[in-house]
Amino acid sequence: MKLSELIVAIKGAGEMASAVAWRIYMSNIRQILMLETASPQAVRREVSFCEAVYDGRKTVEGVEACKADSDTTIREAWTQGKIAVVVDPEWKMLDRLQSNVVIDAILAKKNLGTRMSEAPLVIGLGPGFVAGQDVHLVIETNRGHNLGRIMSSGVAEPNTGIPGPIGGYTEERILRAPCDGEFKARCSIGNLVKKGDLIGTVAADAVPAKIDGVLRGLIRSSSRVRQGLKLGDIDPRGNVDYCHTISDKARAIGGSVLEAILRVYNQA
Repeated sequence: MKLSELIVAIKGAGEMASAVAWRIYMSNIRQILMLETASPQAVRREVSFCEAVYDGRKTVEGVEACKADSDTTIREAWTQGKIAVVVDPEWKMLDRLQSNVVIDAILAKKNLGTRMSEAPLVIGLGPGFVAGQDVHLVIETNRGHNLGRIMSSGVAEPNTGIPGPIGGYTEERILRAPCDGEFKARCSIGNLVKKGDLIGTVAADAVPAKIDGVLRGLIRSSSRVRQGLKLGDIDPRGNVDYCHTISDKARAIGGSVLEAILRVYNQA
């Protein structure tokens, strides 16, 4: 089968899922369907195709995705050279389209129901999957020596709960909800902020910046959140361009997914 004929379904359309979709799209695998919830809460919204759920369309590094709601509109999107994003949290579309590849890129740290029987090639990103049991292949998502490793047996490294270091900062660069409630943003992605600046509020509680840097990601204002939820991240390197481009980690994972697909499908 030619790569151009493959149908790839991706569960999730957040940062990592979008990097995967972008990478395989740029490799001329362009019949891509992304399955999302009705109210996605991506942090790095500038590089997440799930924004199409709200705005109807989203472009990441020159690749456009559009919202679709039926078999017909999905195929229309593909005909127009776009990725299709569908609100389908129960993945019902998988039963209607004969996908050659299914990728679970939700990064829930557990398997929410993905099965190896869903497609000839099923790939799981990160912990929660057993390669050879509930998916065919697992991709390591933990930063470090094994980032992007493709496993045909076993599991990925467990979630550490510690964000990867950027500029020497780990947890300090992450903005988290101090309580349950509605998040109201006072800043926008791309803003340069100083330690102590008010980024937003949850209910009556302030969400301050803990370090200086550029606000690289921030969930949508008016989102309902729970205590401890990641609301945003501050990049101490201060380069605004990084807000609008795929990260090194996401790009590496996308490359590994592409390699996994090529191991099974090629034009030879």
